[in-house]
Amino acid sequence: MALNDAMASLSEWIEGARPRTLPNAVAPVVAGVGAAIALDAFSWWRSALALLVSLSLIVGVNYANDYSDGIRGTDENRVGPLRLVGSGVAAPKAVLTAALVALGLAGVLGLLLVALSGQWWLLAMGALCILGAWFYTGGKKPYGYYGFGEIAVFVFFGLAGVLGTVYVQAGRVSWAALACAVAVGSFSTAVLTANNLRDIPTDVESGKRTLATRLGDRGTRRLYLILVAVPFVLAVVLGFTMHSLAALPLLSVSLLFQSVSAIRHNATGRDLIPALRDTGLAMLAWAVLAAVGLNV
Repeated sequence: MALNDAMASLSEWIEGARPRTLPNAVAPVVAGVGAAIALDAFSWWRSALALLVSLSLIVGVNYANDYSDGIRGTDENRVGPLRLVGSGVAAPKAVLTAALVALGLAGVLGLLLVALSGQWWLLAMGALCILGAWFYTGGKKPYGYYGFGEIAVFVFFGLAGVLGTVYVQAGRVSWAALACAVAVGSFSTAVLTANNLRDIPTDVESGKRTLATRLGDRGTRRLYLILVAVPFVLAVVLGFTMHSLAALPLLSVSLLFQSVSAIRHNATGRDLIPALRDTGLAMLAWAVLAAVGLNV
């Protein structure tokens, strides 16, 4: 079958959206909702819109990444979940359309949220999020190819995701919200770090200079371990500065045992895929426990 005639099945489109990355979109909103409740400012419809924006954004960036990497040929020998363009099961134009539809939906929903909340200055942040999603691997000089992907993930799916969710409800943020934003951002960055650690051999071969290829295998493993430690340090800080139950997120550490073991014992290739899943689940659990702990 010619590439332009390829038609992916529904299950392949779902896999191409990378559902294992969805905790990166859900966790910041959950943590932000918890912080908003602690400020007596919870709004269910603003929370729901924030969640839809976040989900649309991550699906959009995943399809955009699939399209851009696919047409560059950097996905041809990648280990891991299905890549629609790289594997040839979907035409590049179809994946590009899916990316633009998802990012457009994020933009429309974000505009609605801003209009209803009256926080018009947040339009600038929303525009930056959409541009960041596209230029991660899109354009002539994608910043993801130059080692800046981790910074973007920390900012967009950590700081912006959590603090934006709080701000559209409360009109302000708190120190607890900032702690949650840094924690979720660290987790989300750790997910990308584990992904890029797995892809070091193929990225080096294709000329993709991620932070992992710059740090090398050993340095990237150290970075991952530091990133997953940060949220638990912050949980202890919340417990000391607020009340003991604010440290409830510490319970999520058990979800990382296998992941940390794989990283420490030099797992490679497909053996690192569970680390991405477990890190995402730990992030989601941390966010849920933080939302509960801040409000009991």
